Amino acid sequence: MKRAIPVLILSVAGLVPVWRYEPSTGTSTTTSTVAESPAPASSSSPGTQTFTGTTVTTEKGDVQVRITYNGSEITAVQMLKQPNHPQTTAAVPKLIAQTLTAQSADIDTVSGATLTSDGYKESLQAAIDAKGA
Repeated sequence: MKRAIPVLILSVAGLVPVWRYEPSTGTSTTTSTVAESPAPASSSSPGTQTFTGTTVTTEKGDVQVRITYNGSEITAVQMLKQPNHPQTTAAVPKLIAQTLTAQSADIDTVSGATLTSDGYKESLQAAIDAKGA
C-alpha cells in the first residue's frame, strides 16, 4: 500500500501533459485571399513592390509569404497563410527577422517548427523569384 499512492500520483502527473496536448487541426489561418501562383501585388508607393510566394502545403497546414521590396531591399514580410499551431506562432517572428537580416531565403530553420520553416523558405524563394521575373 505504501507504494500504491506514489505510483498513482506519478501516473496521474505523467498523464497531465497528454490530456493538455492540443494536436494541430490541419487548418490554416489566412489574413487575406491571394492567388496561388507568385504574382506581383499592387504597390502602395513609388519604388515599393510586393510579391506573393506560392502556397506550400505541409503536414501542419499551408504556408504562404508576401514580401515587400523598397528598391532592391526586402523591407517587410507578411505570412498570408500559416498552420494554426503554437510552434508556428512562435517561429514566424524569428523567420521574418532572419529574412530581413539575410535579405534572402538563405535562413536557418527554427527548431521545433521544421515543417513550417521549410514551407516558409520555399514560399519566400518563390516570392523572391517573382521579383526577378
